[in-house]
Amino acid sequence: MTERKNKPFAMIREFHLADWFTLGNAFAGMGALFSVMTYLQTGEVLHLLYACGLIPVALVFDVLDGRIARWRQQQSILGRELDSLADIISFGVAPAVIAYGCGMQGLYDRIILVFFVACGVSRLARFNITAEALSAGGNKVKYFEGTPIPTSLVLVIALAVAAWQGALGDQLWFGKLEIAGFYLHPLVLMYAVSGSLMVSRIRIPKI
Repeated sequence: MTERKNKPFAMIREFHLADWFTLGNAFAGMGALFSVMTYLQTGEVLHLLYACGLIPVALVFDVLDGRIARWRQQQSILGRELDSLADIISFGVAPAVIAYGCGMQGLYDRIILVFFVACGVSRLARFNITAEALSAGGNKVKYFEGTPIPTSLVLVIALAVAAWQGALGDQLWFGKLEIAGFYLHPLVLMYAVSGSLMVSRIRIPKI
């Protein structure tokens, strides 16, 4: 056993098929982040649309990894942790950065976007603890608390429509407010609502 662990790339050798799909989720999320950076450098809206389009791709990988793991009966703690880390990139950090790229760059905007990501991290941590506690007791997980972090796709779709219509920066829907010398774009409040729902006690049935 020790000899096997000392082999080069031993960890990668132990990956299951589902784990590679999980990494595909993370790759799509990172691609979205790079696309937003390219948009901020070039000003070409197409790159922002690419970023928005990669989030549904990440969701496809996220759905498939779970289905493949159950089909092959290869669910593991490593796979669960990989899934959570990939999800925070694709459905937490990436949507927040997309919002920033769209023009939500005021101080209050940034605070709310950080709050959103923090809620996503907390939701995933609670998910893992709940799953572990229930599986340890030999029970099947029937529900989880709080909306799943992939629901941030709804926010990304809204921003994709805004980008398509050219409603970016100063043209962002609902404009901006100046409070005590700092700016808030009211549209960012949808991130505050989404984050709050993720850490709420709402019960979501596990499909």
